Amino acid sequence: MAKIVNNRISFDEQEFMALCNASGTRQGLIDALEEMHGYLGPGDAELKAFTESCIEKLKAMSDAEYLDMELDSVLDPEVE
Repeated sequence: MAKIVNNRISFDEQEFMALCNASGTRQGLIDALEEMHGYLGPGDAELKAFTESCIEKLKAMSDAEYLDMELDSVLDPEVE
């Protein structure tokens, strides 16, 4: 995986992470994304790169930074 120069999380990445975030933990999300990445084939190059970027950004952040993203509110703006 390529080294991430900019760790800023885009809204698209937040939405993707929120959709894949069944466990509710940073490590659980990393595990889920790594598992999904393993199923992607050669025709999924764009999704593979996007997933790799998300994984690297998650690995670079702390659990506290992960919780500050409030992924639940990304999909449901009514969540406070």
